Amino acid sequence: MSLSLTDITLTYADGDDRLTALDQVTLDVPGGSLTAVVGPSGSGKSSLLAVAATLVTPDSGTVTIDGTTTTGMTRGELTELRRRTIGIVFQQPNLLPSLTAAEQLQVMAHLDGRSPAKAQPRAMRLLDAVGLAEQADRRPHQLSGGQRQRVNIARALMNDPAVLLVDEPTSALDHERGAAVIDLLTRLTHEQRTATILVTHDRAHLTAADRIAEVHDGRLSLPSPMR
Repeated sequence: MSLSLTDITLTYADGDDRLTALDQVTLDVPGGSLTAVVGPSGSGKSSLLAVAATLVTPDSGTVTIDGTTTTGMTRGELTELRRRTIGIVFQQPNLLPSLTAAEQLQVMAHLDGRSPAKAQPRAMRLLDAVGLAEQADRRPHQLSGGQRQRVNIARALMNDPAVLLVDEPTSALDHERGAAVIDLLTRLTHEQRTATILVTHDRAHLTAADRIAEVHDGRLSLPSPMR
């Protein structure tokens, strides 16, 4: 399991000109490691995540996910690749209000054409991994903000993705709950062997990250691994 972005350049129309969002960005994320991407607003972090998620096609460069290069894939092929190999943790959990915590995960199996009932054991294992086994039958309004974010993380892992992409997971949490979520993501990355990118403004909780990359004006700098 791995994720590689190679010489990625992405531009957007800006009147008669083009605005460069990513400028020859190269980033390799091995399986079982978490790379935190930091930088100011407008620096290119969200664009990097969108390209890694195959939601946006770059002007040039290649995205390789678990050995598969996405260049030339159709929209349908990219959708299938995302469903089977990419887990995305959005900034807001956006849980379905009528479903229990377990059902939030089981519906992912349904979207992948598998039986939700047969997926229940994996859903329960993941809820246990994020410390919510006893809340499996609770609906979103019965969970705290931190618990809803943990369901969000477990849901992203439901289809055993090679790549985990995480967008500002602590923005709506206090310091203590934010630190707990980052520690959880780091532990699950190592246990599940995902290639994880965590985009965040908050540097306070990143001591456990394997690497911290910085984005400024679309350019990425990557220091040596932290550990």
